[in-house]
Formats: sequence, C-alpha cells, structure tokens
Amino acid sequence: MSPTTIQNAQHPETPSKTLFWGCFMVLVASAFGFVFRSYLMHEWGIRFDLSKTQQGQIFGVSFWPFALSIVLFSLVIDQIGYKKSMIFAFICHAASVLLTIFANGYWMLYFGTFLFALGNGAAEAVINPVVASMYPREKTKWLNILHAGWPMGIAIAGLFGITLLHLEVDWRIMMLFILLPTMAYGALIFNAHFPVNERVKAGVRYIDMLREVGVLGFLIITSLCAFELGNLLGWGTALSLLVIVVVVAFVGFYLKALGRPLLVVLLLVMVPLATMELGTDSWITDLMTPEMQKLGFQGGWVLVFTAIIMTVLRLYTGVVTKRMSPLGILAISALVSAVGLQWLSFSAGATILLAAGFYAVGKTYLWGTMLGVVSEQFPRGGALALNITSAVGQLGVGIIGAVFLGAVQDSEIDSTLQAYDLEHHTTYYSEYVTEVKRSIFGEYKSLNQEKLSQADTETLDIIAGVENEAKKSALSTVSILPMFMFLFYLGLVLYFRAQGGYKPVVLEDPPESFH
Repeated sequence: MSPTTIQNAQHPETPSKTLFWGCFMVLVASAFGFVFRSYLMHEWGIRFDLSKTQQGQIFGVSFWPFALSIVLFSLVIDQIGYKKSMIFAFICHAASVLLTIFANGYWMLYFGTFLFALGNGAAEAVINPVVASMYPREKTKWLNILHAGWPMGIAIAGLFGITLLHLEVDWRIMMLFILLPTMAYGALIFNAHFPVNERVKAGVRYIDMLREVGVLGFLIITSLCAFELGNLLGWGTALSLLVIVVVVAFVGFYLKALGRPLLVVLLLVMVPLATMELGTDSWITDLMTPEMQKLGFQGGWVLVFTAIIMTVLRLYTGVVTKRMSPLGILAISALVSAVGLQWLSFSAGATILLAAGFYAVGKTYLWGTMLGVVSEQFPRGGALALNITSAVGQLGVGIIGAVFLGAVQDSEIDSTLQAYDLEHHTTYYSEYVTEVKRSIFGEYKSLNQEKLSQADTETLDIIAGVENEAKKSALSTVSILPMFMFLFYLGLVLYFRAQGGYKPVVLEDPPESFH
C-alpha cells in the first residue's frame, strides 16, 4: 500500500536502535513498578496497618496521574524537548523507588506511587511520538514492537516476584529490582539524539496540531479528567461540569475547529478497548486462580503465561503488517478477543489456560495498532493526537469501564445467587444481597460486606463459589465490547476501501527556505 503524502516525502533519517530500545525499556520499567506494587500491596496492608480503602487508593493513584501528565506533556513537549521530559521521567521513577523503600506509612507509599505514575505519563508522552517519527512509514509495526515492552516487563517481573516471594525476600529488596530497567533506559537515552517530531519537521503549526484534536477531542479528554479529579477531590458533579464548560468554551474560542471526525470517533472507541483489555485483566486473573491452584500452580503464572504470548507476538508484528492492513488487524483482533472471552465464560480446568491464551492473542495488537492508525492518519496532530489516545483509554477504563465491569458483575451475582436459592431452598440472597447502590448505569443491589464478615465458613465458601460463577457468566456479557469494536473496524475497512484503500499519510519536510 502506497502512502498518501502531503507534497513529496523525503527519505527519513536512519533510526537509532539505541534510542528505540531505550524507549522500549521505559515500558519494561513501568511494568516492573505495576507488578511489584501489586504483589506487595497485601504485605503493606499488614505492615503499615492499611485499610482496604487505603490500599485501593494507593493502587488507584497508579493510573490518573499517568493520564494527566501524558496530556500536559504532549501540549509542551515540542517546546521543552524530548530529552528533558525523559530525564524528568527518570527522576520520578528513581525517586519513587527510594521513597517507597523508606516509607513509614500510607502517605509515603501514596506519593511514591504517584511519582511513578507521573514518570510513566511523562515517558510515554515521549516514546510514542519519538517512535512514530523514527519510522514514519512503518508506524503500526514499530509502535506494536515498542509496546511489547509492557508484557515483557510483566512476564519478567512476574517471574522475579513469584521467586522472591517464595524465597521470602524482604519487600524493600524486591522494590530495588525496579531500578534495573530504570537504570537501563537511563543509560540508553543519556547520550541519545532524539529526532524532531514529524509535525515540527514538516512545519505544521502548533495551532494546527490542536485543531486536529479540536473542540470535540478536548471535550472528551477534559470531561474524563474533570470527573476523575472530581471523584478524587470531592468536587461534585456540578463543579466538574463547570470546569468542562469553561475549558471547552476557551478551547472553542481559541481553535474554532471541531476536530477531525474520524479521530474523535477513534478516541471514543478507546474506552471500550481499554475496558476490555485493561479492565478485565485483574478480574480474569482472579477468576483463574482457583483453577490454577487445582492444577498445582500459583495464580500469578496465568499473568506470566499470557504476557509471554503477547510479548512474542508483538515483537514479530512485522510478519503480520506485511500481510494485513492495520484496520484488518484491528478487526480480527477484536473478533478473536470476543471469542476468547466467550470461551473463558464456560472453561474449567486446564482448558481455561487455552481460553486465556486465545484471549491474549486477540488483545495483543489492539492498543499499539490503534496508536498506529491515529499516527498514520493524523500526523498533523503530532504528539498530542497520539498521546491523547492513550490518555482517553486510561481514564476511560477508570471512570466508565470500571463502573461498567462492576455493574455487570453485581448484576450476575444478583441473578446467580437468586437462582442458587431457588434450586437449593436457601436464603442467602435475602440475607446478604441487601445493599442498594446507584451508578451511572442505574440502581443495583450488591453483597453486604459487613454481614459477610460475620458469616460462617460454609456460607463464605458458597458465596465465593457463586461469585466465581457470576464472574465467568459476566465474561460472556463483556464480550459485547469487542464484538462492537469488530463491527466498527469492519465498517472502517469498507469505508477506506470505498476511498481507494487504507493509506498512511506521510508529512514532508518543508523546503530549505521555510527554515
């Protein structure tokens, strides 16, 4: 497929492999931080007397600072420079590890995690546009290879974590392992020459970059940010709406452009994509743990197993992109993900590993290929268009996706426990499903955790079994998301075919007189 060019694209500079692998190691470091904090959260709860709410708050701060920093850095990164942003990220990552090691309670753990998330956002604001600028004609391929760093980090950290926990190594020493990939990427990028972003190199104005995203794009990201901060700071809905109106009104007055319609739609699709990929991961791992224990393995091996599959497939993305267009890859990936989720909903024993592997294959190329499509179709959007796509995914799963997944599980637990009572002539539903709550999806009933804490062992075992079955049943419902994505991507394939086929847009360097 020949690229659509704006004027005639010149030959790009030879990409630096050292810089690429430095960017790659950033994601490995991010994954190390995520995995080790997940493994150590239980011990921190005991050691520092943390409530479940406090543990959730520490884990939750792993996400929203990432989204905020990636957006804010994307707005200024071309002015301050890629290297300065990466140095900032390195300092955040290193300081986070040291702060956590010397933590004496909740707040040091909280701010240590906050710093790490801030570093993740600053780094990813760099690595996505840098790789896209290095490989302007193979963006989908190299962005997928880049994002193999995340599952590779998950797999390696998972193996380290399982081994260190088995050996009962001190948790502070475990945290020091995060410095290994951190120091590695620091060494690789220290003397690296960063490319000029293709937007800047082509002479596309800053305001034109903003106009690619437009009022509608800023409406999406501002709404997600405002509601996320509102939840954290207790603003309330009214103040969140006021913030949205003020920001969007200012943006509209300044830009006077709604944004590119396809880009806006792709941003919206990132919400179900992230929900299906990121939102269900911890849920599926938890679901498979009892089955893995029956086979004599720890539940953490499931995460390692699926991460290895994703790493290998992403590293060999070039084999796939030679044979299929990015939209074809997205459509097939979504369909395979839907089938994988359906298979998981009724699997048991060793079969559940096959279903999990199938699901892992399906989700492997979704995130990186979406970034590739955005970068290939909207290069004038520069770092902002590319990074705002990741930010919408991260925030969307936290604000909308997590609520949807929770509502699905509560609904399935509700119906499954009612059915159990009817079949066994018990009263578990009336005794324990008594809390009435509301969400953006309406009113629902949930298990009363206070009552459950006083229940006998037999009741807890029965409720746990019902929850497990309800989660498996809910996977079937969640498979609606990738099926919707499959139909959307199929529609895009047909649309581009009617336009003469999918062709990436490549910007040209301006003539010397421009400089």
